[in-house]
Amino acid sequence: MVIKPKVRGFICTNAHPVGCAASVQQQIDFVKSQGDLGDGPKNVLILGCSTGYGLASRIVSSFGYGAKTLGVCFEKPPSERKTGTAGWYNTAAFHQQAEKAGIYAHTLNGDAFSNELKQQVIEQLKANMGKVDLVIYSLASPRRVDPETGEVYKSTLKPVGQNYKTKTYDTDKDLVHEIELEAASEDEIANTIKVMGGEDWELWLEALNEADVLAQDCKTTAYTYIGKELTWPIYGQATIGKAKEDLDRAATAIRSSLKDKNVQAYVSSLKALVTQASSAIPVMPLYISLIYKVMKQEGTHEGCIEQIAGLFEQKLLVDNPDTDEANRLRMDGKETNEATQAKIKSLWDQVTQENFHELSDYAGYHHEFLKLFGFDIQGVDYDADVDPLVNW
Repeated sequence: MVIKPKVRGFICTNAHPVGCAASVQQQIDFVKSQGDLGDGPKNVLILGCSTGYGLASRIVSSFGYGAKTLGVCFEKPPSERKTGTAGWYNTAAFHQQAEKAGIYAHTLNGDAFSNELKQQVIEQLKANMGKVDLVIYSLASPRRVDPETGEVYKSTLKPVGQNYKTKTYDTDKDLVHEIELEAASEDEIANTIKVMGGEDWELWLEALNEADVLAQDCKTTAYTYIGKELTWPIYGQATIGKAKEDLDRAATAIRSSLKDKNVQAYVSSLKALVTQASSAIPVMPLYISLIYKVMKQEGTHEGCIEQIAGLFEQKLLVDNPDTDEANRLRMDGKETNEATQAKIKSLWDQVTQENFHELSDYAGYHHEFLKLFGFDIQGVDYDADVDPLVNW
């Protein structure tokens, strides 16, 4: 079939297998261009391995350090009439390249919140990999089923404390407008923490430890975004922020409960980028379009793969890394420093419907959005007939 993007709101409902493969190849090529990265992890478990920062972590682990990887994702396979998800095609392309390079990789597709999948991971590790020395937690989901009670929790994207009015950009209507977001209830806050907080990360480390598949001195990190003043009302000081604060609690709990193994648990704060998760959050398309403009002018813009390669080399894999006051690893300084934020704030105050495309880098934002799904990538023939049935 000939596959063209079908965009609805903040999501693209299809994906291009050849484009996704080209995107994965670009990331692999970047990692290879960095040369010898030195010693690194040998056996890596990536929870949320198929897109964004999780996929980048898998690529850096395998093609930067030669590590064996076990990935967990929740993706829809293709059919003869419908494409698979972008994460499905990304994973297929990763497997193909890992096999060519002689690097072990295995992926389990299912609900990472479930006890059943945790058990499958443990069995796979014992049979084919052994103990893991790095666990990456990069799950993003709007809902979670509690593995013990079966209760379903759903996250919300709302401010905390009071309603919040701000500018946003509607990508469907090409419209800069004001939006008022209703404050979350206590139940909505608790539900969001249950879905996006640190409980499941803790459960994973606990299960791996009980099964004796965690290596001594194992490292683990969960990814977060903290942001600054412009995004705090909808991110840092909102329902998502409350959930992300719970990651800090979980990191401390993991270090304490697994101190016999000297497990080093960190929350890693990364810069704002176009991801399937961030594109769904009000304010973020406008904010990201502005930071792309400023950071590209400053020469500081980085994508997922550059951020993760830097995190591994400069922070995560070094002894006694620099951390902030909450013991987080920070890779967001090029975005959140005062000088850069002042430039972004100036543009934010000026931006209107009339000057949005002039003041922002929405073209860059839109390109990155389409690229998430394998579209708008140079060198790919989007008029060609392609087979959607790709497997790994």
